[in-house]
Amino acid sequence: MTAVAELFLAVFLLNVIPAFAPPTWMAMSWIGFHQPERNPLLLAIVAASAATTGRLLLARSSTWLVRGHLMREADRQNIDVVKVWLEKRKAVTAAALLLYAFSPFPSNYLFIAYGLTRMRLWLIAVPFFFGRLASYAAWAHFAQLAHAYLDTETRLEGKYLGGYFIVTQLIFLGLIFLLTRIDWDLAISEHRLRLRRPRMPRDGSD
Repeated sequence: MTAVAELFLAVFLLNVIPAFAPPTWMAMSWIGFHQPERNPLLLAIVAASAATTGRLLLARSSTWLVRGHLMREADRQNIDVVKVWLEKRKAVTAAALLLYAFSPFPSNYLFIAYGLTRMRLWLIAVPFFFGRLASYAAWAHFAQLAHAYLDTETRLEGKYLGGYFIVTQLIFLGLIFLLTRIDWDLAISEHRLRLRRPRMPRDGSD
């Protein structure tokens, strides 16, 4: 039980960090390779539960901090246009999130963006859990197979904090900012992309 609790805590912490955290699939591969006797499905259930819990906390933090304290009212109203559009397409939204969760792509920025909309968390939590459950089980299983054919001294950790990783993280941060600047009313109603210009405050010196 200690190992299970440690796994849950480690994955939870990885998924609460908003940026530059090692991907969870690397941890699952490491565990699968170095502990081939463990049940990959059990590992996946624990990891998927921890990852979902961590990401939901990240989404809630995005709602409270970014939307509640850092965004202007005009930006909140702009994001609410996306919220209304997505709520009318819940099935499509959930299916897209499920497909994304099957992939090894980072999900932290997805949950940060989702938190900005203040949509119900179950819509993203359920497909994310099942998608990550399947992908984590696969990573752990394949790592266990690798253990049977590779030298046990092989290092699978790699170097995650390389140039490619840093650049992609910065790009995703930029996309979050871009999300708030797009004129969503125009994009959805007229299918045209345009950035909203920030309004300059009046100085009242007329």
